Amino acid sequence: MALAANILMGLVFLIHVYIFLLETVLFRSRGRKVFRLSEQQAEMLAPAMSNQGCYNGFLAAALAVAFLHPDADTARAFAVFGLLCVAVAGVWGAVTVQRRILMIQTLPALLALAAVLAAAV
Repeated sequence: MALAANILMGLVFLIHVYIFLLETVLFRSRGRKVFRLSEQQAEMLAPAMSNQGCYNGFLAAALAVAFLHPDADTARAFAVFGLLCVAVAGVWGAVTVQRRILMIQTLPALLALAAVLAAAV
């Protein structure tokens, strides 16, 4: 079960690294296309999206610590914390922005969280 937890958590990590990149360094090019924004909209939203991207980077960082920390209990604590934060952020995004965020962000995080918790038993 630990392998499944690592794979699912790795997927969530990669999703958030991608979101971080889309909302920060790639926002005016690839991000604008992904979010279906005009050039004017992208220019207006760029500072706020960059800030939001930083938060997604922090979510990915928590999962990176979970992968890299040498103490298993501390690593698991970071995994649970990071995945719970991702799930909550996904629910909030679905409520305030777009429902499909539940499928992109929340569902993978909850699956990974279930696998992490199951592996700890």
